[in-house]
Amino acid sequence: MQHVAVIDYGMGNLRSVSKALESAAADNISVEVTADPARILAASHIVFPGVGAIRDCISELQRLELGDVIRDVAKQKPFLGVCLGMQALLSRSEENGGIDSLDIIPGNVCHFDIQNDASGERLKVPHMGWNKVNQTLSHPLWHNIEQDSRFYFVHSYFVSPEEANVTAATTAYPDDFTSAINKDNVFAVQFHPEKSQYVGLQLLKNFLSWDGQS
Repeated sequence: MQHVAVIDYGMGNLRSVSKALESAAADNISVEVTADPARILAASHIVFPGVGAIRDCISELQRLELGDVIRDVAKQKPFLGVCLGMQALLSRSEENGGIDSLDIIPGNVCHFDIQNDASGERLKVPHMGWNKVNQTLSHPLWHNIEQDSRFYFVHSYFVSPEEANVTAATTAYPDDFTSAINKDNVFAVQFHPEKSQYVGLQLLKNFLSWDGQS
């Protein structure tokens, strides 16, 4: 049976994520929320969710001794990062005065520079609600998801990867920012698939059938 590990480090919408994965999963797929390194290392697929502040995220990963475990599985298994779980994959974040992160994907996490949109309306931070996701590369996780589909976002920071070719999608707020990244067997999204109705469940279904190859 295929085994999916949802990494539990005390930060994240774990019940919503696990229930969404169970809804998307075939009968031969089990979903487990766990902080046990052995269970994470034994899983076929890894989901790294998260909400909250990056300082607390990295602190809890260190306390639970999960940093190296995540680096290990991110090299070899189909791996999905979600929201804060995406941001933690980068090298460093501006949040909390500057925090070193997992450095799996080279780059920085930046705060939105508040601007007016085209109509002159002042944009709010956090960026919250439904927004279009423009796919910038072909990938198995976009299967059966139309270009510019709307996904649900809640975030004040965005990723800025060093390598442009890891960007898998962009979203405008008002300027384009990277809303999905892909490098080898790692795919990560700034939006919340578990809150994004049909398209979110389709992305999770695609992830569960993904072998880690682009």
